Amino acid sequence: MKPDEKFWQTKTLEELTSIEWEKLCDGCGRCCLVKLEDEDTGAIYDTSVACHLFDSATCRCKDYDNRFKKVPDCLDLDPEHVRKLTWLPDTCAYKLRMEGKPLPDWHPLVSGSSQSVHEAGISIKLATISEADVDPETLGDYLCDWPDEAKQSD
Repeated sequence: MKPDEKFWQTKTLEELTSIEWEKLCDGCGRCCLVKLEDEDTGAIYDTSVACHLFDSATCRCKDYDNRFKKVPDCLDLDPEHVRKLTWLPDTCAYKLRMEGKPLPDWHPLVSGSSQSVHEAGISIKLATISEADVDPETLGDYLCDWPDEAKQSD
């Protein structure tokens, strides 16, 4: 394997090219979830409601190139945001690398398969409802704890 083929082991987040940055994403989709903030404590909670551009079947954005135009509060993950955001899951590859931790075996860069994140039970594939189908007043009904560990195979 060429040295650049394991770029995630040798480069900091700031050193990644845009192509490497995109490859580092494990494709879990969890950053596309609607989150609720407790006004009293500031705690952030995930829901099972996803952005209206999220395709639950593919676990990808339906219009990735135009997402910032279509969803004004869509967040552009970059090294600065990764360092500040408290709601990124512990399984997030950006967060893991920022903390100097290795990628898990189910990460597509390690496994060689884009499906391994789904097979491990980390992604939100086929497990969400679109925000377009939910009354914003009822978002609290959709609170959800997503796994921070891969399911164990027997």
